Amino acid sequence: MVQSAQPRSETDRIRALEGSLAATTERLRDAELSLERVRKAYQNAIEQLHLLRHRIFVASAERRQDDGAQLAFDSMFEQVRKLSEQMDAAAAEATDEETSEAAECGGETGNKPKPKRKRGRRNLEESDLPVERIELTDPAREGTDERISFEESSRLGYRRGGPIRVVIARAIYKVEATDPAPTPAPEPGAEPVVYTEPGAVANAVALGVRLVTTALPKELFRRSFLAPSMIAHLLVSKYLLGVPFYRVEQAWALQGFSLDRGTMCRYAEDTGATLGAIVEAARKDALINTFCLSTDATGVRVQPGPLMDRGGKPGPCRKGHFFVTLADRDHVFFEFQARHTSAAVCEMFRGFTGYIQADGHTVYDALFAGRSPPGVPITLVEEPPPTEVGCWSHCRRGFWEAAVCKHPLGVEGLRRIDAIFAADRALADLPPARRKTRRDVLVRPHVDAFFAWVDAQLTVPRVRGYESSALGYARNQATALKRFLEDGRLKLDNNGAERAIRPVASARKSWLFFGSDDHAEAAANLFSLVASCKLHGLDPEAYLRDVIRVMAHWPRDRYLELSPLHWRSARGRLLPDELAREYGPLTVPAPREAEDKAASG
Repeated sequence: MVQSAQPRSETDRIRALEGSLAATTERLRDAELSLERVRKAYQNAIEQLHLLRHRIFVASAERRQDDGAQLAFDSMFEQVRKLSEQMDAAAAEATDEETSEAAECGGETGNKPKPKRKRGRRNLEESDLPVERIELTDPAREGTDERISFEESSRLGYRRGGPIRVVIARAIYKVEATDPAPTPAPEPGAEPVVYTEPGAVANAVALGVRLVTTALPKELFRRSFLAPSMIAHLLVSKYLLGVPFYRVEQAWALQGFSLDRGTMCRYAEDTGATLGAIVEAARKDALINTFCLSTDATGVRVQPGPLMDRGGKPGPCRKGHFFVTLADRDHVFFEFQARHTSAAVCEMFRGFTGYIQADGHTVYDALFAGRSPPGVPITLVEEPPPTEVGCWSHCRRGFWEAAVCKHPLGVEGLRRIDAIFAADRALADLPPARRKTRRDVLVRPHVDAFFAWVDAQLTVPRVRGYESSALGYARNQATALKRFLEDGRLKLDNNGAERAIRPVASARKSWLFFGSDDHAEAAANLFSLVASCKLHGLDPEAYLRDVIRVMAHWPRDRYLELSPLHWRSARGRLLPDELAREYGPLTVPAPREAEDKAASG
């Protein structure tokens, strides 16, 4: 008889259950860890969704609804292009018929002659533009020599409403050939004396006389096709209104006048490079006399030149940066830098020892620490480094992002920072000394309470995210953020610099890139002058027209007087009749200091 197996003991059964329970617990622990990772990823995705949704909503609210107008503009331009092609085809057919008729009548050959390529600039006399005439005479010969005619040349100008043709008529005098009195020497840089057509000169010599033409006065661009008014209009269209030159070209075509974008680009670069002397004079003055500089930067694309490793073909656009600097309420400067580095920043503000308000980017660390940037040899600097002033708007931005992502800490940070702004806003109309005293009483308690709250929150362990980033920025920038309490002239935020650089950030969507570093540097000078005009309430187009007219006559050591800060004073001392004409002699007034000294003496 076979005996049955004995059942397992109670101890073995318990051990088996414990092993199964341990395995189940381990699986649950792994599942919980995986679930926690999924929850964190989900939370990050939700935060990104909230932030992107808000940004897209804001961008949509600020975007202009001009799609219909743009479609109508493109349709009209296409009609003009088709009509132009039809006219060219009709003209070509007429030329073919004339050639065939000449061949049938016994001409030399029936071959169609090759059309001659037009050379030289456009003949404005063939246009139907309104005419504005400027007569240039020689004061030394008026009343003594006989004026027999005028020699005329045309430039393309602009008046509010459309283009005009500016006719420069230079008086021609009949002078006795035996007259020992020479013609007064033209001003430096002016054209030499020219004569009329050779036949008239030969007849004059036969009669014992010679013809003398009034020399052209000084111009910023010799024998320019565009008058100062047209140059100023084109520059304002692009660097103030953000209209790219190809759209300006289309607009002129719709009005029945052609001006190619290549010409506009050349004048923009030449004018920006030339007027850069005024910007440089103002920048040197600002580094010496400014109390606080506010700065910010934005990126732009720059088209590279031909690359040898690509067989001479242009490569992709590279990134450059525009820095903007506000010098109190005196100047606005734009400066192009190929790279956004500490070396570029230190070079820009070399020699300045006042306050600089920035956004806390790491490229400013070497500047405020007074040390050489990485990769630059150490140099001994005798001047103390500039003092950093923080921006409360950038600090607030971190808490705003946390609040958008539904974090209670972000909402609390916004409430505390808004209380600081509200307390300081009530002191805006006070003089600086009084504002500093009242800030110690009304604003400093809010600031101290905010940083005490930040320190308390940092003691709580947090995962990396918008909350920790906002708290970290506030802690790292605490000294710079408190700096505005030292002087009543300092501001809480750097919003002025951000508003000043907004035209670059918005207009780069239209013109996409700059053609070269030189073009970007010239554009920076033009941005500087236009922004400074807005700062001082000047009409940028009228200012640029007058400065282009005046700069050729102005002494180089007095270019600061041509900056927008001093332009009202300088313009008031010019003769109105001379300044109203786009061409002609100009009387340069004495410096303001000399006039004041003469008046007091």
